[in-house]
This record gives sequence, C-alpha cells and structure tokens, in this order.
Amino acid sequence: MIRQFTLRVLVNFLGLWAAAELMTGSINYQSSWQVLAITAVIFSLVNAVIRPVIVLLSLPAIVLTLGLFTLVINAGMLYLVTKIYPAFYLRSFWTAVIATVIIWIVNYLLTDLLEPKRA
Repeated sequence: MIRQFTLRVLVNFLGLWAAAELMTGSINYQSSWQVLAITAVIFSLVNAVIRPVIVLLSLPAIVLTLGLFTLVINAGMLYLVTKIYPAFYLRSFWTAVIATVIIWIVNYLLTDLLEPKRA
C-alpha cells in the first residue's frame, strides 16, 4: 500500500512537472523541486481521500456526460491543491483543466511502465 502511494506520488510529481513545463507562465511552482514534491504529495492525498467522495456524489453527471465530467472533477482537485498549498499556482480553472489532461497522459504512460504486471 505504501509502495503504491509512493509510486502514485512519483507519477503525479512527473505529471505536474510536465504540465508546468508545457504550460510555461500558466503554472508557477517557483522553479522549486521541493514545492513540486509537496504539491505532488498533497495532490495524491486529495485524489485518494476527497476525489472518491466527489465522484460518488456526482455520479449522475458523470453518467449523463459519459464520463467527461471526471475531467472537471480532476481539474477541481488540482485547483483545490492550489488553495491548500498556495506556493503552487494555477492562473485559472481552465489552466487546471489543460494541466489535468497532461497529468492524465503522463499517469497513463508511466503507470503502465512502472506498475508490475499481474498474471
């Protein structure tokens, strides 16, 4: 369990870094790896604790939009991180939406590479 969470934090760290590099000027982490690492831990905790509750409460909207509402939920979780930890800054909610797509792509690619295959 701790190994999975550590892997999730690492993958989120790389996703956040990729989003910040691709969206220069829209995401500010003060060019500090420590700020990005703390942000990755907070983002992982928010996704593990708060996101499941929000997904459950918004299940009708998720079904109605064929799952696209999860993009809004994930962007909201990233935006929530900026409110919890102001050293990580997003210019707008739309920045969070685009960053979420980048983080999704990085998560998909790295999780496939790093997680052990189950038989």
